[in-house]
Amino acid sequence: MLDVDGLVYSFRNQSELPTPGTPYGGWESTELGGHFVGHYMSATAKMWASTNNDTVYKKMTAVVSALYDCQKKMGTGYLSAFPSELFDRFEQIQPVWAPYYTIHKIMAGLVDQYTFAGNTKALEMVVWMAEYFGNRVQNVIAKYSIERHWASLNEETGGMNDVLYRLYSITGNQKHLILAHLFDKPCFLGMLALQADSLSNFHSNTHIPIVIGAQMRYEVTGDPLYKDLSTFFMNIVNSSHCYATGGTSVSEFWRDPKRLADTLQTENEESCTTYNMLKVSRNLFRWTKDMAYADYYERALTNGVLGIQRGTEPGVMIYMLPLGPGVSKAHTYHGWGTPFNAFWCCYGTGIESFSKLGDSIYFEEEGSSPALYIIQYISSSLKWKSSQVGINQKVETPTSTDPYLRVTLVISADEATGKSSTLKLRIPFWTSLDGAKASLNDQELHIPAPGTFMSITKNWSSNDKIVLQFPMSLRTEAIKDDRREYASIKAILYGPYLLVGLSDGDWDLQTKNTHSLSDFIAPIPSSSYNSQLITLVQPTQNSTQVVIKDSKDTLTMDDFPGPGTKSTVHATFRLIDHSPNNASSTIIGKSVSLEPFDQPGKVVSHQGPNKGLVVVSNANSGRNSMFKFVPGLDGKPESVSLESAGSPGCYVGAVNGGVRLVCRAVGSGENGLVSFVLSGGLSEYHPMSFVAEGEKQNFLLQPLFGLRDESYTAYFNFGV
Repeated sequence: MLDVDGLVYSFRNQSELPTPGTPYGGWESTELGGHFVGHYMSATAKMWASTNNDTVYKKMTAVVSALYDCQKKMGTGYLSAFPSELFDRFEQIQPVWAPYYTIHKIMAGLVDQYTFAGNTKALEMVVWMAEYFGNRVQNVIAKYSIERHWASLNEETGGMNDVLYRLYSITGNQKHLILAHLFDKPCFLGMLALQADSLSNFHSNTHIPIVIGAQMRYEVTGDPLYKDLSTFFMNIVNSSHCYATGGTSVSEFWRDPKRLADTLQTENEESCTTYNMLKVSRNLFRWTKDMAYADYYERALTNGVLGIQRGTEPGVMIYMLPLGPGVSKAHTYHGWGTPFNAFWCCYGTGIESFSKLGDSIYFEEEGSSPALYIIQYISSSLKWKSSQVGINQKVETPTSTDPYLRVTLVISADEATGKSSTLKLRIPFWTSLDGAKASLNDQELHIPAPGTFMSITKNWSSNDKIVLQFPMSLRTEAIKDDRREYASIKAILYGPYLLVGLSDGDWDLQTKNTHSLSDFIAPIPSSSYNSQLITLVQPTQNSTQVVIKDSKDTLTMDDFPGPGTKSTVHATFRLIDHSPNNASSTIIGKSVSLEPFDQPGKVVSHQGPNKGLVVVSNANSGRNSMFKFVPGLDGKPESVSLESAGSPGCYVGAVNGGVRLVCRAVGSGENGLVSFVLSGGLSEYHPMSFVAEGEKQNFLLQPLFGLRDESYTAYFNFGV
């Protein structure tokens, strides 16, 4: 989809090489230009490593080769899409947009191309870049002072320390180690070393990468201080600054600890921060095998990453994940980006996130008897080389009416190894032993408590099969806010999935006289209910229109909406069939009510002859909400009309942009006004859908990751 010439256009322009093609827009045409190309090299390297796709290999190799030519042409080791003058401004503490942020992305991309794809040209390039920037930093220190260098780091520098520690682990060059130290931000890491939660007002995505760099410092030097401070950092973010999604930040910054209730808005959870927090938790799990980090990874990946792309549309991503009442991914400061003219920071981390969905499912523990931790239940396959075992994992999609996560692991093995190994299977914290099952080749296994690992050691044979069943239940989590007035603000989760309620702003649940969530939340049988969803379509001479519910709960006509838009929700209704059980299976002759898709428990009702149709509570609707399908009065074979059950001879009709009960004599020229084509619903219930009783309305609950433009609330007020 992305063109090599377009990606490297600005690099070639800086090096005064010919520039075929067309440059990309958005942030790639600003002072931050080139950052996405760095992410692109990282993402393609990881994608190729897991797929061996020839197209990916050819394109990423072409990008590296083009950048190699650019660096050679400039002849200094410098490589970027912007002039080196930006670093003059950076070193003089003058306004400039984060040049080292971009350099980190380019260097990291080259390191990944070497590490995952074996491209030695990429290693040569990044070593030369390190030499160039090492000289620049040393010149600043010599000309001014070390304090001047530290002051310059108040600008966002990405993970320069991280990539330089990684480079040192490859080269063993002490210059790379020293330069990495010089990008450790001491004023921030020192605070963490003292175990002080003073994150308030720090820019989140400036500082999380510095912690990742500190983790690499621990890995290459063994200094336990950096392990300890990153552990402390993860603990305070997770306990005091995280939303139920696992994400953090509001308008890109941290606020006071345990003061999140009044931060719920459109600009929550910058996508880049989730990408980086996943790195922090992954490293901590590798070192400790602590289940808490695996649980966090599942939460943040499921709720904070999977939904940042608009459905399956390539190149359409969000910057922020809004969490306030009545918000929409489409209506934030940035909204959805575009494939060729956005390229925000979150586009770069976004493509990397999707390129490495499989990198934290399996973790190997080396030794005389190797062990494999399986910490994420995601359909996947693995060749476990050290144990000469293959694993194929298949996960069934959970549903609200069948509350279990079911996993099957099928083993393939080299029969000649004669070697035993251990599988360690995560028992998630959110499950329970009541209803949990595990078996090996149909033999039942003992399951330990949730929040631990189940170990199975054997000399594996081909077609060994492990079957797991984990009960899933609804639960709530209070928002991280220790003020009493916000104690009623909670999120609803189903297993690891955050459920949000479709809403234009209402968030009040009806919890009076209830003792458990099942008293006011019920599963929706999505497979049967989806077959009951319809949209009323009316083709006109100039356009195709649909019946839609507007914000005032009245019915109007509007243009046929695009997929995933808010209007698709409001143009979808569920047919509640009131016909006798032995009635015909065809739609003609059926008596029905129309329930708005996003307002379970309400129905469409008329207010009398020639008056508009509105949405009311089903309990108070009476016969005004019942309609009978009859053949379309326009005489077309595909048309239907809806006749009022309580007012025979009156029909639902489109009049002057509104929807009314038309009771006057319908002439031949007006028959089309009361005739519609019955289409399948433009929206559908997700398999994990529920209905929750609210004070003013009922809420359709669905997983956050599945939404596109719909309006929703991620937290609810349980205090009503």
